[in-house]
Amino acid sequence: MSANHILQLETATQVCSAALSVNGQTIAFRDIDEPNVHASRLTLLVSELLAEAGLSFADLQAVAVSKGPGSYTGLRIGVSAAKGFCYAADLPLIGISTLTAMASGFAEQNPSLVRPETKLCPMIDARRMEVYSAMYSPQLDITQPTGARIIDASSFDEFEDTGEILLFGSGAEKFEELFAGHRHITVIPGFKNSASHMSALAYAAWQAGDFVDVAYFEPDYLKDFVATAPRQK
Repeated sequence: MSANHILQLETATQVCSAALSVNGQTIAFRDIDEPNVHASRLTLLVSELLAEAGLSFADLQAVAVSKGPGSYTGLRIGVSAAKGFCYAADLPLIGISTLTAMASGFAEQNPSLVRPETKLCPMIDARRMEVYSAMYSPQLDITQPTGARIIDASSFDEFEDTGEILLFGSGAEKFEELFAGHRHITVIPGFKNSASHMSALAYAAWQAGDFVDVAYFEPDYLKDFVATAPRQK
């Protein structure tokens, strides 16, 4: 089998991440969990990864980017960088749902927690009690579509008889108290987004020729950007 290398970028949350995969397996990645570093560090991470793997852009078959939902600014930086790489090296572009990549990465990292009836609910923090979320089976079949949701104690009542629901991601930890002791809902802390979670999904998309238009592709923001005035000192 030939080696099919894909560069992967993840900037939908505070984590700035890049990864390299070959035939769906991650071979190298870099994650930086610091605020506001995407613009200054992303291209440096990519250069480090290529140098570590002994590759150049000419050795790549595609670029994959996390397409949202998530941070408006983070997504714009990631998609702009991905487009620039694709234009410069004449590579196809793959867009990967951020939430699907999170579900895939969580299932891979936590096999002991994921049973056949388990529901995976990745969450990205929005404002207050709002999150961007979706729900998946362990096979990544969508059981609740992507949406911006305000979470309360009754948000998952319709799924209570369908198996345990695992909440994880940057938006989940603020609900630990709300769902403490719940029979069917468990908040799993500590999960971080990573470009390494995209490897299998990106390779499957590449095999299927599931590419997006480099010129016209836009992230899935879910909500319009709202600029706010800085606080007066």
